[in-house]
Amino acid sequence: MKIKLFVIALTILASISTNAQNLKIGYTNIEFILQNLPDSKDIQAKLSTEKAQYDKLYQDKLAEAQKMFEDYQKNAASMSAVIKADKEKTLQNKQNELQELQQNAETALSRKQQEMIAPVMDKIQTAIDAVAKENGYTYVLNSDAGYGTTPVILVAPETDNITNLVFKKMGVPIPAETKDAAPASTTPKK
Repeated sequence: MKIKLFVIALTILASISTNAQNLKIGYTNIEFILQNLPDSKDIQAKLSTEKAQYDKLYQDKLAEAQKMFEDYQKNAASMSAVIKADKEKTLQNKQNELQELQQNAETALSRKQQEMIAPVMDKIQTAIDAVAKENGYTYVLNSDAGYGTTPVILVAPETDNITNLVFKKMGVPIPAETKDAAPASTTPKK
């Protein structure tokens, strides 16, 4: 029984060893690619315009609420209890309205950003898939886990960085200063 298990274990190890020899792992930085695409700059401009509209609406409503509050403070002493209670309720409603507007604006902007970025992310994924297939990569990892996090890949040979190959596949000029430089064979020499 022990010999049989030993033979099975050796067979599994041999299989893993054989497969590992054919394994090719590349990496890229999707966030860096996204930030350097012309589409991203257009998306950012559209989102900034929409945010400015929401900000103006908020500021207008805030100014209106502040004016109402100042009027309330100035005349509160001479108001009857019923009018005073009505004004306070109106002011509370204005405050709630402002909070709701702010939350709705943030939600709408976030949703719009996701809608606009989704097709760009699909283009990036298509380019990564094509580069991986053309260059024989079994796996391609994202080297950046996001803002404020530790990168997923801590050490890797520069020759397996496919970032610039992805830019080329997408027909986008390679940024002059790349955070994740391309493999030496694809970097233009001066």
